[in-house]
Formats: sequence, C-alpha cells, structure tokens
Amino acid sequence: PKDMQKKLPDLATLHFIEKGKNIIMTGNPGTGKTMISIALGIKACMAGYKVLFTTIPLLVTTLKECRSASTLRYFENRFEKYDLVIADELGYTSFDREGTDLLFNNLSLRAGRKSTIITTNLSFERWVEVFGDPTVTNAMIDRLTYKAILVDMEGDSYRLRETLKETGLSLNFEQIAT
Repeated sequence: PKDMQKKLPDLATLHFIEKGKNIIMTGNPGTGKTMISIALGIKACMAGYKVLFTTIPLLVTTLKECRSASTLRYFENRFEKYDLVIADELGYTSFDREGTDLLFNNLSLRAGRKSTIITTNLSFERWVEVFGDPTVTNAMIDRLTYKAILVDMEGDSYRLRETLKETGLSLNFEQIAT
C-alpha cells in the first residue's frame, strides 16, 4: 500500500523503538501487515532489541491463564521488558471483560515507554466490537495512538490476487466487501 511505501524507509531505521513509539497498521486482510511487522521484528532482533511476536487472541489467552495460575505478575514483568511487542490480528475475535481489562492494563503499561506494533483489519470506530465497552475502547485507542505512527494498509489481498492469477479467474474485489 502507498502509505506503507512512504513510511517504510523511516520505520526500517528502527528509530520508533528508540523513541518508544507505537505503530498501528490498519487495513484489509492480505495487504502485508503481518509480513511487514515480522520483517521489522527480525530487523530489531538483529539490532539487539528484545522482541515478542504474538497474536492478540493468544496474548489475551496467555494473560488469562497466568491470572488463574497466579503467575500474572511474573508474565507482566517479562512483558514490560520487551523493546518491541508485535501484537497481530486485533479484530478477528472479541473478548470478555476480563480479557479486555488484562489487555488494556498490559498494553497501557508500555504506552510512551516501549514500542508496540498492532495490526488490525478494523478502523478505530469498530474497535468497540472487540472490547465491548466504549470507555475502555476510547482509553485503549488514546494510549496506543499517542505519538504513534499510523499506517493505512488498505488495498486488495495479495493472497487472493495470486490465487486468481494462478487459476485464470477474475473477481471484482469490491464484490467481496459487500
């Protein structure tokens, strides 16, 4: 996507990690959000940064399991030490109140100090569908977007495009969205 083409050279310097800035990539599935976040994560590892890659649903499950096993504080201490957390796939599943609160607390602790990359297929207006509570949703957006780099990854799915090319079929991408 064009917005990423403009921002990628600066992101590749990894200065966003030094400054504790977040990156939020929003766009359709198949536009390269995960691939680019992984590439930035690998580059950060090679530069000596501590990096965690996880999906949002897996992170919420892990937080809930740690809470029930009384190991939440231990996990949170480890989580805070990562220079970069890549939290993939916000928006594919919604959470109960416990999951929302745990995710909010842990991502909020990083805000302004440590970098987090969030990939999502949802616009900010739709985040309430994931978190359920408008107040928590607004607070989450406020903390994550403060001095963040927002990247619009709208476009057609490269996966679908390649499949159609291989099969010789054609499909209007706008038909899928409706």
